[in-house]
Amino acid sequence: MRARSLACVPLAALAVAVAWVAPVMAVDKTAAEAGGERHEAGRAIYNFRCYFCHGYSGDARTLAATYLEPPPRNFAALPEDGLSHESMIGAVTGGLPGTAMKGFAGILSDDEIAAVVDFVRVEFMRHKAENTRYHTVENGWPEHGRNRIAFPFARGEIALDTPWEALTEAQRRGKRLFLAACISCHDHGRTEDPGVTWEGRPVSYPRNSHEPGVPTRAPTHDEAVSSASPYLLHDVIPTIDDLSGQERVGESLYQNNCAFCHAADGTGRNWIGSFMEPHPRDLTDPRFMSAMTRARLSTTIRNGLPNTSMPAWKHVLDREQIDAIVAYVNKAFHPLADEPEGAVRR
Repeated sequence: MRARSLACVPLAALAVAVAWVAPVMAVDKTAAEAGGERHEAGRAIYNFRCYFCHGYSGDARTLAATYLEPPPRNFAALPEDGLSHESMIGAVTGGLPGTAMKGFAGILSDDEIAAVVDFVRVEFMRHKAENTRYHTVENGWPEHGRNRIAFPFARGEIALDTPWEALTEAQRRGKRLFLAACISCHDHGRTEDPGVTWEGRPVSYPRNSHEPGVPTRAPTHDEAVSSASPYLLHDVIPTIDDLSGQERVGESLYQNNCAFCHAADGTGRNWIGSFMEPHPRDLTDPRFMSAMTRARLSTTIRNGLPNTSMPAWKHVLDREQIDAIVAYVNKAFHPLADEPEGAVRR
């Protein structure tokens, strides 16, 4: 990793930076102690932003970590003086070139960055504490024990590629549940023959396509409600009986292209959408959609939105297809506003 040169930084700017860093470093020894309000604010930020790679307890034992090179920092293995407070503030603010560590400037405030750094230093580097477990009520997993039939596959007690005929009926139900709901995060369940490390095919979407003989399809409402995944309910395609021909075409195009990020129900609260930043637009939100016109939505689909994950579709979909998607959104999610008088379609 190449160090940044300070040769061209004005001395006045350095003085301001030092004056700003010093009070924050002092907080690390006092207000950030475990149990304090600021410490708990840092915990909330860490549990929402950082756990996916660094692990809930700062030990980097996560699925994501196994795919990253270099691996995420294992804070639990470091002594308290293993990293300077200033370097950690810099890493969270601006990221670390050559690694998967992104910068959070513009996403977190300076106060929030300082709070989460202080939390990591106190909780993991100083006290080596266990933060929280994954499947708790607080983390959105009520009654997780009801999914216990899938646990042997998540823990590696039963190889995932064990032939179906070699499993008991209960184990077959557990494997189906694991493949439908748990595999996105637990796909390192043990296998006798892991196969190729990488191949160009989606495995997280569409769902329910992992088990041989099960067609690729959206889940039913009952399947979603009974699933272990809190996101699956948003993959249920709305049932609308009176779609026009154009709207029916739009439904197919939307569900095969747009639902990956915006969810089948238009909310953007599916598994993929929930981890994107900024989040995909909630097409059911009246606060936004009441001012959305057909022309504006069509333009957005055609040209995309800068600084977001919304791509331009103009080289993938023609104007009639985009019009069909717009018609479906108008019917399925929220009525679109009338065009202003004299508006010219682009």
